[in-house]
Amino acid sequence: MPEPFSYNKILIVQTAFTGDVILATALLEKLHLYYPNSLIDILVRKGNESLFNGHPFINEVLIWNKKSQKYRNAFNVIQRVRYGKYDLIVNLQRFLMSGMLTVLSNAKETRGYSKNPLSSLFTKRYPHVIKEGVHEVDRNNSLISDITDGIRNLPVLYPTAADLDSVPAEKNYVSLAPTSVWHTKQWPKQHWVDLIKSLNNNLTVYLLGAPSDFDSCESIRQEAYTHKVINMAGNLSFLESAALMKDAKMNFVNDSAPLHIATAVKGPVLAIYCSTVPSFGFYPIGENGHWIETNESLSCRPCGLHGYKLCPLGHFKCSHIPIENLRFTLSEYEGIFA
Repeated sequence: MPEPFSYNKILIVQTAFTGDVILATALLEKLHLYYPNSLIDILVRKGNESLFNGHPFINEVLIWNKKSQKYRNAFNVIQRVRYGKYDLIVNLQRFLMSGMLTVLSNAKETRGYSKNPLSSLFTKRYPHVIKEGVHEVDRNNSLISDITDGIRNLPVLYPTAADLDSVPAEKNYVSLAPTSVWHTKQWPKQHWVDLIKSLNNNLTVYLLGAPSDFDSCESIRQEAYTHKVINMAGNLSFLESAALMKDAKMNFVNDSAPLHIATAVKGPVLAIYCSTVPSFGFYPIGENGHWIETNESLSCRPCGLHGYKLCPLGHFKCSHIPIENLRFTLSEYEGIFA
């Protein structure tokens, strides 16, 4: 164990999307383990703050509203961070504005990735390496391994008692999160319909998503007429979704935020990869995590780190994953498939 450092106040900066913030919770767990008496804050973009409702050891959640008056709000956040008088800031972002915030923070120690344009002004900077076998939580942990350890922590969310009470009393169900911001990360609609029809009739199917996903989920629900399918898109908070996914028989997801929500509550999960690949480092970790991708060799795959609105070549062959492949991958789970 490294020599103890004195960090009275620590700030984690992760203002990317929901899945990235959830993965950052692994870092929170590690820091709290080593520095249980430190006050730990986190800075997130507006919309992700509810992930930390009732969190047992987060002191404060700072919010940056990027959608309205982005730069004015950035200035306000910088002022607030400077006022916070942090001993340590760990910046998980690789973009200019987060770098500026870190540099202007007046924190005693700053850490981040060398890909950040202002990283030369950080106290310490580290490479951000994308390669086989290196998960995003490993990359994040590398920023603090010298003051903690090199062992991977899992991300953790903490649904409140009210969140847990929101889960249906029935125990025989699965969840599906069939949508994604990026079309090429999204398994096509007909595949989701076929998946539902292949499931055991005794299972209730819950469709999860944001309010903007309601119509897409409703279309799937109406076509999957052979099963009891309930469209919950837009009706659950992040932590209510986490509570539901925790006790599901299986959670079927794309390479998107619901994958990491399931992981953070140790729910069983099968992630379906289309244009992206698990080797980017965003695969499910933990004993209940599984993933599947096409068996076809495609020179165009992966076509990008984050996906596209449309397949650049127009064929979207990377989404051609038969239901039988899912059945084989989950063969150890009894009672899921008919």
